[in-house]
Amino acid sequence: MNEDTATSAPADDMAGVQNGAAEQAGEGADSTLTAELAAARAKAEENYNKFLYAMADFENYKKRIERQLGDIALSGKKSVLGKILPVLDSLERAVAFEDSDGLRNGLQATLRMFETALAGEGVKSVSLKGLPFDPRLAEAIATQPTPEGVDEGTVLDEAHKAYTIGDEVLRPAQVVVARNP
Repeated sequence: MNEDTATSAPADDMAGVQNGAAEQAGEGADSTLTAELAAARAKAEENYNKFLYAMADFENYKKRIERQLGDIALSGKKSVLGKILPVLDSLERAVAFEDSDGLRNGLQATLRMFETALAGEGVKSVSLKGLPFDPRLAEAIATQPTPEGVDEGTVLDEAHKAYTIGDEVLRPAQVVVARNP
């Protein structure tokens, strides 16, 4: 055997072992990087899902706040309008008196202005006279014997009209209802 061959054989063996170790280290590094990449992707997906949930919660919050603000505005409007309605009732009673044409015309003009302002706010008067009594729209303040040709439970007269705002009752009517003795 040649001395060069003898020395080169162990050196080749050594180089082969080192190359194999390097390959295993490379494979180990690849598998470590792959695992880290998978973990990073999982964390990114988890964070994205948290983001989507947060956005959905925020949208729900915005809608809830808008509803609450609408309810607050409606409540304020109802409060103010509830204070105006007695003035309207007084004007209606004043117009009913037959005294002076000038006063009557002025009161009628004022009454029309009030009605127009209320209509602009979505307030509508509901006349119940001659209709069956509806406890959602009226309070019975008195009863009278049922006249001939009128059904029991019919509204005979209104002391105050009912007013609605949208689908809600702003103020129920005060009515006299027909009732058999």
